[in-house]
Amino acid sequence: MAKIAFLTATEGIERVELTEPWDGVKQAGHEPTLLSTESGEVQTFDHLDKAETRPVDKVVGDVSVDDFDALVLPGGVANPDALRTDEDAVAFVKAFVESGKPVAAICHAPWTLVEAGVLDGRTLASWPSLQTDIRNAGGTWKDEEVVVDGNLITSRNPDDIPAFTKSLLDALS
Repeated sequence: MAKIAFLTATEGIERVELTEPWDGVKQAGHEPTLLSTESGEVQTFDHLDKAETRPVDKVVGDVSVDDFDALVLPGGVANPDALRTDEDAVAFVKAFVESGKPVAAICHAPWTLVEAGVLDGRTLASWPSLQTDIRNAGGTWKDEEVVVDGNLITSRNPDDIPAFTKSLLDALS
């Protein structure tokens, strides 16, 4: 059983990009943990409409990369935009990528990877509006359902979640 960290800000998380990979990880027998920048609850969204809240398991500043086997970064526009301004979150993401353990980011989530400075020479997918940011960070952007580059697993949008989750689970086996 692997321990999987799901890192989000406190709001703006695209619900299905959190809940569907979370459920896939659980169904495969792994243990998901919701990390956030603050304790309490996080607010998910269905695009621009508020959806459910979820309880935070741990604050990102209180954990170590050594506590987990993989990291998932859900999207939503506001979520990664807030994460990339949080020093603890950015440091955790940078350390996770550098650890060689799987890091899966979907939709707008690669903004946090851009901020962590870990995309030089890497190839990834994302929501199309991030392609210039990815290129400016030294990465190569592809419009593909899922891109696996070493320990980095990325996808474009909620339609890609099945392939995204499968690639994450494959990386854990």
